[in-house]
Amino acid sequence: MLELQSFAAGQWVAPDANARQMHSAVTGEVIARGGAALDTQAMIDHAVRVGGPALRAMDFHQRAKMLKALAQYIDGRKEELYALNPLSGATRADGWIDIDGGIGTMFVFASKGRREMPEGHIYIDGNVEQLSRNGTFLGQHVAVPLRGVAVHINAFNFPVWGMLEKLAPALLAGVPCIVKPATATCYLTEACVRIMLDSGLLPEGAVQLIIGGTGDLLDRLGPQDVVSFTGSADTALMLRSNPHLLKHGARFIAEQDSLNASVLGPDVTPDAPEFDLFIKEAAREITTKAGQKCTAIRRIIVPEAQLDAVGEALAAKLAKTRIGDPALETTRMGALAGADQKQDVITKLQHIASETEMLYGDSDMIEVDGADATVGAFLNPILLRCLEPDSARHVHETEAFGPVSTLMPYYDLAHAADLANRGGGSLVASVITHDPAVARNMVAEAGAWHGRIYINDRDSMGESTGHGSPLPHMTHGGPGRAGGGEEMGGIRGVLHYMQRVAVQGSPRMLTAVTGQWVNGAEETAPKTHPFQLTFDEIEIGHTIKTAPREVTLEDIEHFAHFTGDTFYAHMDEEAAQANPFFPGRVAHGYLLLSFAAGLFVQPDPGPVLANTGLNALSFQKPVSPGDHLWVRLTAKRKTRRTDDYGEVRWNVTLYNKDDEQTGEYELLTMVAYSR
Repeated sequence: MLELQSFAAGQWVAPDANARQMHSAVTGEVIARGGAALDTQAMIDHAVRVGGPALRAMDFHQRAKMLKALAQYIDGRKEELYALNPLSGATRADGWIDIDGGIGTMFVFASKGRREMPEGHIYIDGNVEQLSRNGTFLGQHVAVPLRGVAVHINAFNFPVWGMLEKLAPALLAGVPCIVKPATATCYLTEACVRIMLDSGLLPEGAVQLIIGGTGDLLDRLGPQDVVSFTGSADTALMLRSNPHLLKHGARFIAEQDSLNASVLGPDVTPDAPEFDLFIKEAAREITTKAGQKCTAIRRIIVPEAQLDAVGEALAAKLAKTRIGDPALETTRMGALAGADQKQDVITKLQHIASETEMLYGDSDMIEVDGADATVGAFLNPILLRCLEPDSARHVHETEAFGPVSTLMPYYDLAHAADLANRGGGSLVASVITHDPAVARNMVAEAGAWHGRIYINDRDSMGESTGHGSPLPHMTHGGPGRAGGGEEMGGIRGVLHYMQRVAVQGSPRMLTAVTGQWVNGAEETAPKTHPFQLTFDEIEIGHTIKTAPREVTLEDIEHFAHFTGDTFYAHMDEEAAQANPFFPGRVAHGYLLLSFAAGLFVQPDPGPVLANTGLNALSFQKPVSPGDHLWVRLTAKRKTRRTDDYGEVRWNVTLYNKDDEQTGEYELLTMVAYSR
């Protein structure tokens, strides 16, 4: 018997008379108890007064490094989680999605935080907007951490991944979290929280844990707080409708019931590799985690001509599924998370059955390896067929959250998109086709109703991650009944825990706010060429202005013949004059870039290690033979990258002899910390 504890206001709180029991999904035995009456206001205060300031004292990169170290620490102790995993009915492979998937998600956010967020406390969102004629009054969107707490209410099916994929963006944003896992599998969440706290990497107050009910927590939240929920649409509606949340404007993010679909393209026949791929993907999504995935395929939409072939092939594939004790290596599908979940699936199945016929499976009779099917939450994979999907209602509205899916026919591609859309908004729809026109059409017709459209064929199937794999690189969420949320989604997911602010002021003020030099702000001339300064010696605003260099006709012709770029605007005076962009023959843009580098580069060995690229190159005015070119080079932004060097971004502006701007770009260099 596991005695599960909440972690509230810095203290572990043992179960009390309010404790709830948790049962093994395999044996039905009571395996844990947990839950206690908690002082939720003390938890909020602890998060806001202790956790928030501690997190905000760290910059984005420090928080990203913390996430990476935390992921590494959990990874080193993950076998403790795998030891508990079979109690939830999940196989080792199922647990890999939950445990290693959650750890991997933290690694991705750590990496994106270092690569895509500044080494500072204010996130720069978009480009500077010029709000005045002469550029003395500008605007810049930025984002700063909310000053409240993030309350994460998670589902039972992924007790580790569901927690970590919410924690990672919130902590990266600088917002403390209160985690409330589903009771059925909270023993895995509690074990993971203990591991994280044991690491010593989290600031005090950064993460708290509620085992059992939330009490009056939601009634105490305000406009700086965020509630992120994963679960059923009914529960989401109940929580979202909380009068206190509505009155005080707390943010609410939901990821809920999703009638995901998979569409077989009209170009795919049984002899095509895409047909086997479709069967494999569908069978995997029905049986993985016993169908308890928010991204599982609930509706299988195929051309009328392939209905029988798909039904036979998929039924044969499902018949090979070994059901049993998830601790056995031979088991391919374990149990549902508990008896309550099994009963819920059976109830939902009865609704769907009124519009369908059974192709494979039986909710009553089941053979189980190494376990007693009469006491465990085991269920056969079930494949239904709906011959009249246009008149059906339950197949498009009722989600049986288990190993259940419905096969249905379509008569043309528009009909397929319409059937997929009738789910009312999903997390993902997949399209298996080798025809690009089919893919394009499905995205255009179904994109508005699905958070992700996964397209796969013979070209990508060797490396694709699968219909049901949400990745933190891309937004995981969906419209309509799927909740309208945008979980994960890279830095976009982080911004859910931040406030976007439009800052207006002079270039000097915006530079001070953002830590990034803005054109028009102060420029300082270093005593030494900036390429001879170390990363720490370079200051934002350090500027050099070069001597001019004449651009001759001989230069232009030599560059043209040397590179092979003999475009007429550089070589033919008459043709160039006929072009509305040029007064006659002009210098190559890349010639100007080369001359610019020659003007501002200091050639001696020094702290500058490499030029790694340039961004946002644009040309404003052509340069004619006989004109002169000079350059302004300004240190714009600094970011630490490794233990040995950091990235310095320079604003490079090119001018002609009349001091008119002819070009601009951002130069990226790697600069050593020491000489």
